[in-house]
Amino acid sequence: MITGYDPETLRERVDRALVESRLAELGNGRSTAALGEKAELLRLLGRHGEALVAAEQAFRLAHFSGDREQLTAARLRRARIFQYQGELDRALAEMTAVRATSALEEWATLEGSAAYFSGSALFDLGRYTESREAFAAALDIRTGSEAPVSEIESARFALEVATRQAAAFG
Repeated sequence: MITGYDPETLRERVDRALVESRLAELGNGRSTAALGEKAELLRLLGRHGEALVAAEQAFRLAHFSGDREQLTAARLRRARIFQYQGELDRALAEMTAVRATSALEEWATLEGSAAYFSGSALFDLGRYTESREAFAAALDIRTGSEAPVSEIESARFALEVATRQAAAFG
């Protein structure tokens, strides 16, 4: 569904038809996984209000399940929506907390994603040197944990863009 990344904003480029199709397949699913996926798909479509509703529902379900890893993933998903709504400081605070929790619990997939998304929020804030550091950490974590190639490549691409921005703007 993600076809690439914008080199100016680092936002995902998506195949909208595929995203819409998958959203239709999910229908009214109410499981934590279905709601989480819906939140992501709605975010990719720019439907941030609806995405936040789905993310909040997934967060509540994860909270009641008692599964700390699911709850941490739900927090990260919600933080990503905050970022896309322009609530960058709130998003960054959540992402930083998720990254710390994930590192402590040794949840490499979540830690790598939290580092990557933190880098993205820092990039949006114009804090390019910090963004570069977060993307470098994401790349190290993802490479070390043998993450999917697409995740490693997205971290590598973001690191290159943030490095150029840091050199140009300090």
